[in-house]
Amino acid sequence: MRHCIYPGTFDPITYGHLDVLERAAKLFDRVTVAVAENAGKGPLFPPEQRLALVQSAIRKFPNVTATVFGGLLVEFAQAQKANAIIRGLRALSDFEFEFNMALMNRHLEPRIETIFVMPNEQFSYTSSTLVKQVAKFGGNVGHFVSPEVAAALAAAYAR
Repeated sequence: MRHCIYPGTFDPITYGHLDVLERAAKLFDRVTVAVAENAGKGPLFPPEQRLALVQSAIRKFPNVTATVFGGLLVEFAQAQKANAIIRGLRALSDFEFEFNMALMNRHLEPRIETIFVMPNEQFSYTSSTLVKQVAKFGGNVGHFVSPEVAAALAAAYAR
């Protein structure tokens, strides 16, 4: 069985993430969306809430599950018996960071491949950071995230 891990902070999950996920779900028998605890990045939402938003968004994919993970990604991938890691590349600016991470992961565990997937060009400029900035100032984020995520952002910034 071909199984891949799609890791990320997903703070919050966007339509760009879902586009990459849809592509991965066609390539693999099983996909695990791995929500990184990643407290060092200072996420807006706690891991449990990010996981709940991801789970709401992935219901339409029968071969996709989601979980929270901490620690080294390749160790998590090994424990899940995954063959590959999927990473989305929006623009050339993403490549250097992702390339270096892929090489380090290959060094740590050469049996797990990293596969780069480009989202549809309509999502090439969308990032969770930009979506949060728009939401923070009351902008409409409905073109970038699901209604559940938009509501969670509105609630987070209403505090």
